[in-house]
Amino acid sequence: MGAKMNRRSFLKAVTYGGVGLVILKDSKSVWSYQANEKLNMAFIGCGGQGGGLLNTFAGMGNNVVALCDVDEQRAADAFKKFPDAKKYNDFRKMLEEMKDQIDAVVVATPDHTHACASVMAMKFGKHVYCEKPLTWCIYEARVMRQVAMENKVATQMGNQGTGAHGFRQGVEVIRSGVLGKVTEVHVWTNRPIWPQGMDRPKDTPPVPPHLHWDLWLGPAPWRPYHPDYLPFKWRGWVDFGTGAIGDMACHNMNLAVMGLRLHEYIAEGLPITVEAEHSGFNKESYPKWSIIRYEFPQRGDQPPIKFIWYDGGKMPPQDLLPDVKLPDNGTIIVGEKGKLFSPGYGGSWELYPKEEFKDYKPPEPTLPRSPGHHREWVDACKGGPTPMSNFVDYAAYLTEIALLGNLAIFAGRKIEYDPKEMKVKDCPELEPYIKRPYREGWTL
Repeated sequence: MGAKMNRRSFLKAVTYGGVGLVILKDSKSVWSYQANEKLNMAFIGCGGQGGGLLNTFAGMGNNVVALCDVDEQRAADAFKKFPDAKKYNDFRKMLEEMKDQIDAVVVATPDHTHACASVMAMKFGKHVYCEKPLTWCIYEARVMRQVAMENKVATQMGNQGTGAHGFRQGVEVIRSGVLGKVTEVHVWTNRPIWPQGMDRPKDTPPVPPHLHWDLWLGPAPWRPYHPDYLPFKWRGWVDFGTGAIGDMACHNMNLAVMGLRLHEYIAEGLPITVEAEHSGFNKESYPKWSIIRYEFPQRGDQPPIKFIWYDGGKMPPQDLLPDVKLPDNGTIIVGEKGKLFSPGYGGSWELYPKEEFKDYKPPEPTLPRSPGHHREWVDACKGGPTPMSNFVDYAAYLTEIALLGNLAIFAGRKIEYDPKEMKVKDCPELEPYIKRPYREGWTL
């Protein structure tokens, strides 16, 4: 296939019968691609979520040419299922050795290694699919966006609901103005479903023989191995994960952020204030619950918006929708003319009061409908349309908004964030959380 075939600067791509024509911007040249041509793919992280992605992309007929995992036990099924793929423990070695044999890379590691793996792949000109949240810190999100733009690669973040018909229709409904001017958003999740609010373990058991612990730590500060950190439990530890909001905001906030264009506040450098209430923060692990209050300023003729996040069992006031039993995850958007309720992760929606909207018909589609979140990215790797949750236009901004919630937890007080300077006003102690120092041997 050849990774350099794809160009974000194309004007137009038309597919017919599996063949596309692409006209490059500022060029009279036209070249064709095969929409059914196979990609040569590499996977960084092959167990858990990574194993699911491996099966999904391989199931589309793509070639699995390389597999990388630091835990040979977790990756054993993947290694066995794809015997012809080259096996690695260090993604840096894999990308160096196979840079001429790979078209696209899937990154499904813990949060703290998303950026260094993805950035290295993109600098080699590889298309990248990276799990959510895009990065551990804000600076990494900025670098991911910049490198994706410079290298003109196809990218997609793994917030799969973005590809749902109901999600895209919900965005169109919100943008249609049917709710009137929106002043409040409430988003909640049942996470964490892993331990949080604990101190670092003091004992130092031996590292299991199947685990490459130093590689698992990656750019994070060194610490002795302990089974309390993995698998999956890493989400609750500050050095490795991004807590409940990092795990779920890119799903649950997605509809409101895209519908109300809140990511544009970051893009335009408008200040955002954030304050967190929580069960207590010990700097080692995230709190057992939190309520995080964002304030987005007035923008154009739109009023300021209060955006409230709830996790760890906390929920929005029931009187927002008194006749609705609120599910474990959801969104309520409050406007002057009505409310939009989206249960779960934003893939469906309802307008309230129901009686007032009983004859409502959604607007005509303005957003393209997706062939599937994963298929979108595969098609883009072959020269097709840009995925909706790409790093450049959306995913990096959404991730930055989510990570501001953690900054408020770390600060212990209300903060004012300046996206232009990428700084929190009068809070220099947050700098290491905005731009993380990497351990020696790891770079962006």
